[in-house]
Amino acid sequence: MSLAELTASALEHLEAAIQAHSPATFSSSFGLEDMVILDLVSRHRLPVEVFMLDTGRLHAETLALVDQARDRYGVTVRVLYPDAAALEAFVTTQGPNAFYRSIDLRKSCCGIRKIEPLRRALAGKGLWITGLRRGQAVTRESVPFLELDEGHGIWKLSPLADWSADDVRAYVEAHDVPINALHAQGYPSIGCAPCTRAVEPHEHERAGRWWWEQPEQRECGLHFTPDGRLVRASAQPAGETV
Repeated sequence: MSLAELTASALEHLEAAIQAHSPATFSSSFGLEDMVILDLVSRHRLPVEVFMLDTGRLHAETLALVDQARDRYGVTVRVLYPDAAALEAFVTTQGPNAFYRSIDLRKSCCGIRKIEPLRRALAGKGLWITGLRRGQAVTRESVPFLELDEGHGIWKLSPLADWSADDVRAYVEAHDVPINALHAQGYPSIGCAPCTRAVEPHEHERAGRWWWEQPEQRECGLHFTPDGRLVRASAQPAGETV
């Protein structure tokens, strides 16, 4: 498909899902995919709330992009932070970099810094928009456009599910979309600073995320059910939008 066709398809998915499942909210990490979606939402004035999870460990470049996006698109970004008491207790007992010691501790850190704030962000919403793509990781190869997220009890839309990394970059260039300065330094995928590294040209785009773990374990839990399964069971067929 051409970029114009992909763009039209993504917009169709967005408009149909928003109409069917509002109120809609968009979780943005301000990565490449999320900046494409933000550009689409803003360009077409779609009724979508935009929020971000500030874990307290984000790169300065990511926070700088948030300000740049506010200025460019005139968008209000709802910012959610971890529960202070829970975070203080975790860091006090386990240390500030406990996530390097075991998968369980890493997941506990993600749970406090990301998953609990996400639950607050999704409360009362009917649609959760994400930047998931099938080509991002082995854990995302079967991502549908629209699915009922069992873990959060909300419809989840991934309008760029069938886009490639090249498609995303082509849209960014075509529409002069502002992006994170770290992308030019070898960071195709960006999360918390201690858990993200630059990648080599031959490495997969998400190889720099939790690089000390096996590829099939490199998810923070945002897109998993409470029992640890990647949400897939209630997905709509790939050709359907609602």
